[in-house]
Amino acid sequence: MALAVLHILPIAVAAAISSVPIMATIVILLSPARSRSAVPFLVGWVLGLAAVVTLCTILAQGIPAPRSTRRPDTVIGVAEIVIGLALLVVAVFSWVRARRNPSDAMPKWLNRIDSLGRWSAFSIALLLNVRPKALLLAVAAGLAIRAENLSIGLSAIVILIYTVIAASTVAVPIIMTLAAPHRMEPRLRAAQAWLARNASAVASVILALIAVLIVVSAFARF
Repeated sequence: MALAVLHILPIAVAAAISSVPIMATIVILLSPARSRSAVPFLVGWVLGLAAVVTLCTILAQGIPAPRSTRRPDTVIGVAEIVIGLALLVVAVFSWVRARRNPSDAMPKWLNRIDSLGRWSAFSIALLLNVRPKALLLAVAAGLAIRAENLSIGLSAIVILIYTVIAASTVAVPIIMTLAAPHRMEPRLRAAQAWLARNASAVASVILALIAVLIVVSAFARF
């Protein structure tokens, strides 16, 4: 299990620093509707993370295991290389887009999220887990878990660790803001301004590094 945790840690970090759910969280927390929509958004985000990575792990069980422990797990290795390269393409595309269209403005769709009700916030949080980047990361995590041939119980523990890390950047601001809103509001506004300027570029660089790490570790399976 330790190897599986080691492999999913950078993937979970990449999911955690994704700018879209963080920015959506900040907009909700700065809105008058935060008391009714923040917790449903958090619940939807956590459930979505866990559900998608669990589904990817189950589907990855269909990949045949090598007949001997001495034989390389080439199928999983190839799949991880494909996922790593796809993540690298996403990172490069995001970087180019951020450089070509620098802006301090928040994405337009985020301007509507501050008036969401409970079920709308919950639904949007779920949907954010099926973005291409989020799906690729979940597939990478599922492959990493499958590669270690873990039992159902151990796989569930690894999925829980992935979910806790990936959800931390949404959960912590929500919990802290609901506990001390007046203290957190200036910090949230500062974070919102910084993210609007730098989030895409920073996330792209980190995603690219993690994509390379996935590809390198995949080659080690041959």
